[in-house]
Amino acid sequence: MSLTAFALIVLAGLIHAGWNIAAKKAAGDARFAFFSAFLMMLFWAPLGWWLGRTEVPLWGATEWGFVVASGVLHVFYYVILLRGYRKSDLTVVYPVARGSGPLLSSLVAITLLGERVSLLGVAGIAGVVGGVFLIAGGPSLLRAAQDPQARLRVLKGMRYGLLTGAFIASYTVVDGYAVKFLLMSPILVDYMGNFVRVALLAPSVLRDLPTATQLWRQQWRYALLVAVVSPVAYVLVLYAMKEAPLSHVAPAREVSMLFAALIGGHLLGEGDRVARLLGALCIAAGVTALALG
Repeated sequence: MSLTAFALIVLAGLIHAGWNIAAKKAAGDARFAFFSAFLMMLFWAPLGWWLGRTEVPLWGATEWGFVVASGVLHVFYYVILLRGYRKSDLTVVYPVARGSGPLLSSLVAITLLGERVSLLGVAGIAGVVGGVFLIAGGPSLLRAAQDPQARLRVLKGMRYGLLTGAFIASYTVVDGYAVKFLLMSPILVDYMGNFVRVALLAPSVLRDLPTATQLWRQQWRYALLVAVVSPVAYVLVLYAMKEAPLSHVAPAREVSMLFAALIGGHLLGEGDRVARLLGALCIAAGVTALALG
């Protein structure tokens, strides 16, 4: 992996952890996802128009098909992630989602896209997976839990994390193929896919406008933060995919969990800090191995 790709991934990881903490604090649902997508559409409109005015008219059915697929997969990913945050801790849902998704997408890249991974790269993926296990409270689940409610909360978080991870793997492969093989602009893949997200999420707001208005007053600051910074994090990752194999970039993104464990655990007051910090260090070591491999 090139130094440029590695730097893009580290910066994206810091930004990604930050907006997920904001989303967790918002405690939102599909309506919060709509608020974020709608504000994203407005805030990034000048850049989207500037880049798209010459490229988008040249897109054919294949390009638009990938944009629609990306938008649909991102909707499922975000709504399930938000539901997981309401049911469990960020330091459980986030690492399981971020760890299982890249593992699955790496397997797809290796088996279907013909990418190769070195022995050091395999060790790096193993470090990421082991770190996810520690952060998600794996040791606590292997022994009899003292608090059944706490154990149930962790198990719920792991289920939502795994489901979220499946959608992360799906959109990573779709978007990675679009920018790497179809040579589509990473910014436009994300921005145009956001129109699909807005359309799919709009009914969740229109069904009950009074409640949506009340939620907007409570959540708009968090939604604006997500709208402004989340596209930056993901576009940086898409540019990294142009520089390095997807099977390396996808697991390396888990450096974001190092930041989430350090920042989120402190700000949100979630427990098991020692195990989760050790897990974050395993992830950092795994990411370094991937960068070197």
